[in-house]
Amino acid sequence: MKIAISSAGRGLDSQMSGIFGRCPYFVIVEIENKKIKSVMSIANRAVTRAGGAGIMAAQTVANQNVKAVISGAVGPRAFDVLRQIGIEIYHGVAGTVEDNVKGFMSGKLAKITLPGAMGFGGRGMGRGLGRGRRF
Repeated sequence: MKIAISSAGRGLDSQMSGIFGRCPYFVIVEIENKKIKSVMSIANRAVTRAGGAGIMAAQTVANQNVKAVISGAVGPRAFDVLRQIGIEIYHGVAGTVEDNVKGFMSGKLAKITLPGAMGFGGRGMGRGLGRGRRF
């Protein structure tokens, strides 16, 4: 089984990225018999897009034939694309890519059932920093 982890770097020792659509890299890990069989990384070309980053990122990991994604937060458009093509989405934990792979293999990561910020480094949908419009 192949899984994709949103990552700040290229390897198992990199920190997991708390965001999906604009993470710098995806680390693709193939698991067989609860062991890591292979590891590769791909740059996320969506990171610099003005719009549609989530959809492009979802297509990028889908092209790698992954069955699951691990991230901190997945936006609504990426969430919909991943769900429509049958890719399961799991909430990662602060730590390395390898920590998250081990958590996945041991069944300790929770599935994400709703899009948006999940409390780990993601961007919420609010105005933030109190800079809302005042009338």
